[in-house]
Parts: sequence; structure tokens; C-alpha cells
Amino acid sequence: MSQPPVDQISSGRVPAGGPSAPRPDDLADRVAAAVRTVPGVADLHTGTFGEVGTHLPGRRVDGVQIRTDYCAVHVVLYWGSPVLETADRVRSTVSRLVGTRVDVTVEDVVMATPTV
Repeated sequence: MSQPPVDQISSGRVPAGGPSAPRPDDLADRVAAAVRTVPGVADLHTGTFGEVGTHLPGRRVDGVQIRTDYCAVHVVLYWGSPVLETADRVRSTVSRLVGTRVDVTVEDVVMATPTV
């Protein structure tokens, strides 16, 4: 079986035509979208050294690591949000999607308030 043509880019080799477009059914994308809807969550975070993410063909979902036995989610919270309650909400939301243990790490807090 022949392989598709490949273009060389600075970050490595990708199929000609560029990285694949996000698929709405990717679990990591669904987890990231669900986490962002939790009240008090400002965004996802890649970790201290950028190590937290799920690698997909041609792209990466930052702040979410999905393993067979657990899922790790790293978040940034809004100042004033109750940390433990918000982490519990994130854990509950994500566990419904992944069906495994969910570890939530609060990486940062930002002063901006959520817009409604």
C-alpha cells in the first residue's frame, strides 16, 4: 500500500494539504468543550512545561490527557471561584464522558470575570 504524499514543515511531516480538521466526535475535543462550560473555568492549561495535551493527527488538544485508565484535566479558574467545588464539577462533567478516573489540576487563577 502506498503512502499519501507528504510535505515537510518545520514541526515535522504531515500529509499533503495540511493537518486534518478537527472532528467533532474526538473524545478529547468533547472533554475540552465540556470543561470550558463549567462555571468558574476560564480555560484549559498545558501544564508547567506544556506536557498536558492529547495528540491527534496533525494537531493537539491542550489541557486534556486521555489514557485508558484515567483522564487528566488541567484548568485555569476565575478569581473568586470556589476551587474544590469547581474541580469537583469538572471531574463530574468529564467522568460522564470518559468513564474513568479523572484527575483535575488547577494550574492558575485569572482576575478576569466570566462574561455572561
